[in-house]
Amino acid sequence: MTVIKKKFQLHEDWAIVILGFLIIVLMLAGVAYPVPSYSWGSGPEFLSTILSPANLAAFGMQYFFVLVFVFLAALLTGKPVSRLLIVFTTVYLLSIFAMILAGSKQIKILNLESVIFSLTLGLLIGNTIRLPEWFRSALSAELFVKIGLVLLGTAIIFRDILKAGSFGLLQSLVVVLSVWYFAYWICGRLKIDKEMTMMISSAVSICGVSAAIATAGAIKGDSKKLSYVISLVLVTAIPMMIGMPYLARYFGLSQEVTGAWLGGTIDTTGAVVASGTLVGETALKISTIVKFSQNVLLGIAAFAISIYWTFRGNKIEGKENEAPSLKVIWDRFPKFVLGFVGASLLFSFFIQPETAAGVKDSLKNIQTLWFVLAFTSIGLETNFSDLFTQENRKPLFGFLIAQIFNIIVTLGIAWLLFH
Repeated sequence: MTVIKKKFQLHEDWAIVILGFLIIVLMLAGVAYPVPSYSWGSGPEFLSTILSPANLAAFGMQYFFVLVFVFLAALLTGKPVSRLLIVFTTVYLLSIFAMILAGSKQIKILNLESVIFSLTLGLLIGNTIRLPEWFRSALSAELFVKIGLVLLGTAIIFRDILKAGSFGLLQSLVVVLSVWYFAYWICGRLKIDKEMTMMISSAVSICGVSAAIATAGAIKGDSKKLSYVISLVLVTAIPMMIGMPYLARYFGLSQEVTGAWLGGTIDTTGAVVASGTLVGETALKISTIVKFSQNVLLGIAAFAISIYWTFRGNKIEGKENEAPSLKVIWDRFPKFVLGFVGASLLFSFFIQPETAAGVKDSLKNIQTLWFVLAFTSIGLETNFSDLFTQENRKPLFGFLIAQIFNIIVTLGIAWLLFH
């Protein structure tokens, strides 16, 4: 009798939690993390600072430090590692270039963060150079941004989560219900098919890509339709991420209101983080907490959608659905949120303030690097032409109308709760 050994494979979110906490433990244990300098103001200063032997060595050590965790993630999740070195090295070099651009004193006057440059650089390359499919498939944007979010938990005190989280959860409940039903209604008016309608409604109202994926899983949706919705989410998040902070500043909104507005409307967690960073620390914290409040609702939403689709939504002959159960909620629940909350609990109640202060800068630097890597990857894998290859443009119109409604309604609710 032949015994087949099953290859070890861990769910990506659990791998992210493990790796995030491994980074935290290493920092607390005194492992020196190299922090290169990105700040410069002139040609001579660029040569003496950025290209100095010591700084180049710091770049190299940082590269190998992060590479180890990327390889560990691939091994834990059972992903191929054959071409990982090429892909990660490319993404890392582009990300460092973006961070050096953002480090210019002239650029800093414009208050543009490094994630903007990494995203723009990735988009320019991804939409002008035909990247091979094996390269695109090896990009790990979601892995990078989620590890960064686990590390972000170390900077958010738990009492802030309890305080802002209660308002964030209330806002999320109102926004999710109102926006979901509006998106569902407008898609119905445009005569968009039910599968696409469900995915668009969830993506706009809950948390973008994750919600679209969870909904597609709950209704056994068409993967081509799912890819189209994900493209809509990623592309529309870009102008929202950049433009909404400036609109908030123009209208004189507080950081609290702005953070709640960003967290409740921008559909990708990484874009929320990048947009909140443009506004300030308070806005970043509030926006992240509000977005996590929506993420927490994802499992419940997937459960409700699976019930709806089982009893009413799916009339396609011969198509089966996953039976609604508590297991559906747990399977759809984004596990990396547990890592974020755990990191916050650790630094709120178990780590001495002076110890936390000693590792604050290193954690902040590597957290930023993960986010920049994520947005370089997002730019490289996003193709604008994907939106215009569909014969039917109605899903695009439905998504945009629902998103505009989302922006207006969420702003009103954020102002009422956080003003």
